[in-house]
Amino acid sequence: MSFEAIYNISQAETDGKAAVAAAEAQARQLIAEAEAEGKASVEAAICRADTELEQLKARAAEKTRADADAIARDLEAQKAALLDKAEAKLESAASLVVERIVNK
Repeated sequence: MSFEAIYNISQAETDGKAAVAAAEAQARQLIAEAEAEGKASVEAAICRADTELEQLKARAAEKTRADADAIARDLEAQKAALLDKAEAKLESAASLVVERIVNK
């Protein structure tokens, strides 16, 4: 084998090793970039989820307050209706008592 052939083989091996090393370095860089983008994406999603959760909690609290207010108004209306009925029956009952006392 000639010196030139040996040199060419040696150079090809060196070039191959350099190409593999460059490819490995590029692969590591791509992996690091992908991991960084993935982490940033997850953090952004968590931030959006936290914001949405706070908004949902606020809406739920508003709805709960509105429901409680509606229930209170409904109960007040029922109370007023019962008082009206009671007052109407009170007059009737008083008349009945007076009538029975007078008729005895």
